[in-house]
Amino acid sequence: MILLTFLTGTLVIVFFLVLAVGLVKISGALRSIGGTPTSYLAKLRLGLRAIEQETSHLTPQVTQLNGALSQVASGLASVDQHLVDTISAVQKQEV
Repeated sequence: MILLTFLTGTLVIVFFLVLAVGLVKISGALRSIGGTPTSYLAKLRLGLRAIEQETSHLTPQVTQLNGALSQVASGLASVDQHLVDTISAVQKQEV
């Protein structure tokens, strides 16, 4: 009974040691990817922030553009209907 308790305790200690070593290795890998200001993750974050700032003024312009394009779409629908009517009139004249 004491032997089983000792073996269980030893296995638990070995398990936690292996877990700790693995976590330290993972932490080191993650730190090399994004833990410093010169890492690739930091550079990517800086680039995405620059894109966000440079394109932030587009939102109100796109809203206005959508309104204008809706008016153009309704105008084109009217032109389409006139063309359909014209084609129908020409077809009736040919008969």
